[in-house]
Amino acid sequence: MKNAAQRLRNHLPRILNSIRHGVTNARAEGINTKIQTIKRKAYGFRSIPRFVNAVYFHCAGLRLHPL
Repeated sequence: MKNAAQRLRNHLPRILNSIRHGVTNARAEGINTKIQTIKRKAYGFRSIPRFVNAVYFHCAGLRLHPL
């Protein structure tokens, strides 16, 4: 309990800032998860530009055949 209380005391300003401003890294984590999924599905790309194009394509929500 002492360790938990000390940790809370040390991080209290940052915890209060997070609650006050409502800023999280959830979007960054979501994008990172998409990129990791693309990486796993592809089993490697022949070139970096192709990988970058795949990330842009999937993260931007583009469709192969637009309506």
